[in-house]
Amino acid sequence: MERQKTIATPVSLSGIGIHTGNKVNITLKPAQPAAGITFIRTDIAEPVRIQADVQSFLAAKFSRRSSIGKNEVEVQTIEHLMAALSSLGIDNIDIELDNNELPGLDGSAIKFVEALEKAGIVEQEQTRYIHVIKEPISVEEGDSSITVVPAEDFKISYTLNYNHPLLEAQFLEISVNPESFKADIAPARTFCLESEASELRSKGLGLGANYDNTLVVGETGVIRNSLRFQDEFVRHKILDLIGDLRLAGCPIRGHVIALKSGHTLNLKIAQKIYEQKIKTQGVDNMEGILDVNEIMKIIPHRQPFLFVDRITHLEKGKRAVGVKNVTINDYFFQGHFPGHPVMPGVIIVEAMAQVGGVMMLASEENRGKLAFFLSIDNVKFRKPVVPGDQLVLEVEAIKVKSKTGQVRGRALVNGKVVTEADFVCALVSD
Repeated sequence: MERQKTIATPVSLSGIGIHTGNKVNITLKPAQPAAGITFIRTDIAEPVRIQADVQSFLAAKFSRRSSIGKNEVEVQTIEHLMAALSSLGIDNIDIELDNNELPGLDGSAIKFVEALEKAGIVEQEQTRYIHVIKEPISVEEGDSSITVVPAEDFKISYTLNYNHPLLEAQFLEISVNPESFKADIAPARTFCLESEASELRSKGLGLGANYDNTLVVGETGVIRNSLRFQDEFVRHKILDLIGDLRLAGCPIRGHVIALKSGHTLNLKIAQKIYEQKIKTQGVDNMEGILDVNEIMKIIPHRQPFLFVDRITHLEKGKRAVGVKNVTINDYFFQGHFPGHPVMPGVIIVEAMAQVGGVMMLASEENRGKLAFFLSIDNVKFRKPVVPGDQLVLEVEAIKVKSKTGQVRGRALVNGKVVTEADFVCALVSD
């Protein structure tokens, strides 16, 4: 079984956004197991954390790039970095940025790959979830389509066909792994037709594009630049597709067959993959992400007393990891040290217990039961939790029976334990 990965040390890059033209600095930082890929806008008064998955899609708002957002705060053009993270097998990472679009750099993913390799890639203790395609999935729009079928590895076959003499019928099939991605896909740069350039700028797109970071294709060839590959255009389309597919929330194993697809169709197939993962596994077998709606199918807690935003790992009756994003809007800050807001320790313990409840009650034999505290022992509060923190809540079963569950939990912020406790719950039929 493969283990999850993060980076060993922080690494930074700077540049301008290809579409907005905005200057931006980004820092890639290690993240805890099961934390996922998270973008953090540090230029906002209260930094906003945006999880890179289908629930954060802003496909309708932004064209010709993949963007995510939360509470009116967006991060644009993430596909090149997402492709690098996906292909290098990096599951958990924090990406801090001080503007609304990632830097375009040279228009490819190679500088992201080099930065990640410079930071060092390290394995973590937790096993990684890979979604294996078991039934074909397909989407289509006009003469464009994507089909994903079962396969032994992650493979992409892409056919590009523009109404342009230099972009007719390019085809490439490749098995994607760290080596093939770095050598054959990552260096491929974004491109546009010369005839499109003026129209794109009139729509506020490509404001940071130039002949160095974008291949501009004229009637007779690439203008003021040269190709890195004879079929660089189809390779870049594969690069974009890899990045967009990672927004399904996990790596996949399957053969992706794409015909003239772009970001809109890519994101639709990522949504379908996410839905297949939920449908084919269901909560009973889920070892990946549970959003708040799936959590509420397992435990009875509701707002304002539901303190878990998502479950990022679930082994029924054995272990679970949840996440709580702490914000100044959480109701308890109104009265708990309002001048110096600190999350109440009892709520941190309750949040750990709710993750423990999901772990115990997700199993078939305990489905429909309620979990009530019987005892809490060995509680330690090591560090205050404040707005802007992300609580990673880890629980493991010491012993779970039909009527009781003994659980050990700990809460972490930035990899450091802030709270830990052992608790026993009674499992009672509703």
